[in-house]
Amino acid sequence: MAQQTITALYDRYEEASAAVSELEGNGIPHGDVSLVSNNEKDQHAGLLGGGHASTDTREKAKDGTGAGATLGTLAGGAAGLLAGLGLIAIPGVGPVVAAGWLVATLTGAGIGAAAGGLAGALTGAGVSEGDAHTYGEGVRRGGTLVTVRIDPARTGLAETVTAVLERHGAVDLDEKASAWRADGWTAPQATVAGTAAGQGRVRTYPTTPGL
Repeated sequence: MAQQTITALYDRYEEASAAVSELEGNGIPHGDVSLVSNNEKDQHAGLLGGGHASTDTREKAKDGTGAGATLGTLAGGAAGLLAGLGLIAIPGVGPVVAAGWLVATLTGAGIGAAAGGLAGALTGAGVSEGDAHTYGEGVRRGGTLVTVRIDPARTGLAETVTAVLERHGAVDLDEKASAWRADGWTAPQATVAGTAAGQGRVRTYPTTPGL
């Protein structure tokens, strides 16, 4: 089934989680939403649903070596996406709390490491390579990424999702990337063509095979 991917980056987890909650309140299934939030200083420990990670899992998540090491139900539970947050280490990004369909591509059979971590998962979902690396850098620097997959045949759905993501404070990706480059960040050279339908805060990527 053909799908589109809509993405937004937030400076604060609280903004992203509020957007996710509103999306679900508007009838978007939590199975079509994903959230990845930086957890470098273990600041999200209280969000993990009472679960307990082993010392080994936490250490791997902290140093970024444990791709696929998880805590919690990453696919999301009956109570919604945020109830299913888990702990994962993403190569090149570090420790995050995450849940949703995008995370499944990072935790299954070492796919995250093989495909290039978060950037690889995003490009597999149709995100342009340059943007995928920028989103990964945004999460590495403390941000929270929300991705939504939709059926483009549903009239008005993309507009609804975009409005919700913008309303909760999505950042301007181009402005962020420019500031990071000024600080010395060198983005990996993009080798895969592709652009978003619309630039700036919320981006909708071309129809791709359903994941």
